[in-house]
Amino acid sequence: MKFLTTTAMALAFMAGAASAEEVKLQLKWVTQSQFGGYYVAKDKGFYEEEGLDVTILPGGPDVAPTQVIAGGGADVVVDWMPSALAAREKGLPLVNIAQPFKSSGMMLTCLKETGIVTPQDFKGKTLGVWFGGNEYPFLNWMNKLGFKTDGTDVTVLKQGFNVDPLLQRQAACISTMTYNEYWQVIDAGVKPEDLVTFKYEDEGVATLEDGLWVMEENLKDPAFEAKMVKFVRASMKGWKWAEENPDEAAMIVLENDETGAQTETHQKRMMSEVAKLTAGSNGTLDPADYDRTVAALMSGGSDPVITAVPEGAWTHQITDQALQ
Repeated sequence: MKFLTTTAMALAFMAGAASAEEVKLQLKWVTQSQFGGYYVAKDKGFYEEEGLDVTILPGGPDVAPTQVIAGGGADVVVDWMPSALAAREKGLPLVNIAQPFKSSGMMLTCLKETGIVTPQDFKGKTLGVWFGGNEYPFLNWMNKLGFKTDGTDVTVLKQGFNVDPLLQRQAACISTMTYNEYWQVIDAGVKPEDLVTFKYEDEGVATLEDGLWVMEENLKDPAFEAKMVKFVRASMKGWKWAEENPDEAAMIVLENDETGAQTETHQKRMMSEVAKLTAGSNGTLDPADYDRTVAALMSGGSDPVITAVPEGAWTHQITDQALQ
């Protein structure tokens, strides 16, 4: 009887697994605490509770979420709003269905020895900038300052995903995230008092980061819509758990890092910083934040990120149901 009971339970589990709806999530970058909420939701069974079988696909320097979803390689992607809206204007109909990140973690980190005290001091300096869609907020900021980025006012150094240009004095400032590269500079031996940081949030040029995006046509399918409701609900449950338990969340991320490149100290620190960015969000996109981002992207002078206010680029149809 015990064997039969065990067998029945195993068969029931297999049947449940077989009936689970599959979701492929493409991350914007490699496995790290920036995406802690999703790994927590998977590890803690929040997706399973919703009847979902979620595959989390790590990103990297050679992975563009917009290209992956355009090719059918993912159901939903994590992307920054500037790059997603730029892709939409170019013909890829992406729609934001949820916005777990309320605040931006982007900033410029400068060496104090360069004499930079205010953003006006950027003039005549070399600044490290990430591309691949991450350059848009920076270009908007420079336009607001009245600086040309062709070398006339500032020289743009196309920055790799490391902090070497600052450490090697190739640039006066480099792009950093509050939760990642800034701490790489510190870990390299530079003291905080030898740095000057300018957060995009503080300078009024922040744009939304790490939203969830899907293809517009898929939202017309009731089955896909229902699946995304479950996915967002479970994901936000994961994010709120991660906010309350950052160290444990970081360890879950580490368990999912197949490269072995991440360290416990760095991931715990990252998760604590990321929690500050997701704080205040229940997943629902704030229209005011969206409008601010669009305005910033359109104020690029002769070279704006987008040339017209997007129509239908976001929806509350998923979060309204997920938060019921």
